[in-house]
Amino acid sequence: MSDSFRALRAEYLSATDAGFILRTPDGTVATHGVAAPLAPGPLVSLTARSAAFFSRRDSGPDLLVGAIPYDRAAADCLFQPDALGEIAPSACACTDPGLCRIAPLPGKGAFRNAVAQALRRMEGTAELSKVVLSRSLNVFTEHELNPDMLLKRLSQDPLSYAFSTPLPSRVPGTTRRLIGATPELLVSRKGARVASHPLAGSARRSKGAADRTAAEALLQSAKDLREHAHAAEAVLDTLAPYCTCLSAPEGVALRATATMWHLGTRIEGDLKDPDTPVADLLAALHPTPAVCGLPRDLAEAVIRTTEGYDRGFYAGAVGWMNGAGDGEWYVALRCAEVEGCCARLFAGAGIVPGSIPESEASETSAKFLTMLSALGIDENGERL
Repeated sequence: MSDSFRALRAEYLSATDAGFILRTPDGTVATHGVAAPLAPGPLVSLTARSAAFFSRRDSGPDLLVGAIPYDRAAADCLFQPDALGEIAPSACACTDPGLCRIAPLPGKGAFRNAVAQALRRMEGTAELSKVVLSRSLNVFTEHELNPDMLLKRLSQDPLSYAFSTPLPSRVPGTTRRLIGATPELLVSRKGARVASHPLAGSARRSKGAADRTAAEALLQSAKDLREHAHAAEAVLDTLAPYCTCLSAPEGVALRATATMWHLGTRIEGDLKDPDTPVADLLAALHPTPAVCGLPRDLAEAVIRTTEGYDRGFYAGAVGWMNGAGDGEWYVALRCAEVEGCCARLFAGAGIVPGSIPESEASETSAKFLTMLSALGIDENGERL
């Protein structure tokens, strides 16, 4: 074992107290320990790196799990686990974060200005049709956060896919994890069968009759339907060269979580080449217009100049792959990077012509509710 491999494995082990967990309606993928990390690299090299890894594997689970960052050029965080199955909750007994301080980056006002700036760019560049802008909340707590309790609370929403995956720690003696409950399947590959379920166009849920009214209004919203069409068509266009048949049998339909309504299109197909691995599909799709915009290069340029921070693993992907090329990857949304007494939360909104800066800021506030509720606080740090 080389010194660099030992150092990399030790870095992963420092963050893996609770293993990797992904809960979906089809079941739970849960692991513990680190048998071997995949050498980190950019998304473009994932197929080659993972194929080489599985060809050398001589023991342990036939599985790589972990997270892909938003930035295609940044290093991913994947590893082969020691074993499958959940482990006992961590020894951290505290479930109450205590006093909380929140530092937004950017603040709501700056976010509204960024939206207005993006809209001006669209007016001046007819080719640019959508940009997804996000903001973050840095939450500083009195007591160390309990990742197991956060995941337990997030898992109470049966309409989302809850996940918790380790990231290399930044502070000695702490564990760092990406934890969330996403509503969106980026891509799955099981044998020759491929699926994706892009979401775009959102509305905050309400109580009683108002909830149904919000859902129906979303289904009738020209702005949201246009935004969703961009995302669904891009996924169809990207997957089409890989598939013999590709369809959206249900068309545009409502997709609900505990806090939000979304417009979604379930896309299914069969691979032309049954040996095409899920890593190829992941590299082709990520980032979709649902988290970036259209066209990708122009949207990325706007994000870099207006967003003001590094997304890290937010709006990347969380999932698994095996040596047969199968796998499932979900967009890392409604999530936070959690380390010690700090959690960094993220939320974004798709900006298209007709977007209203105040409405888009309110949408991000609604999307923050998933993680804020798990922490037991509101956007001001007050107890719920």
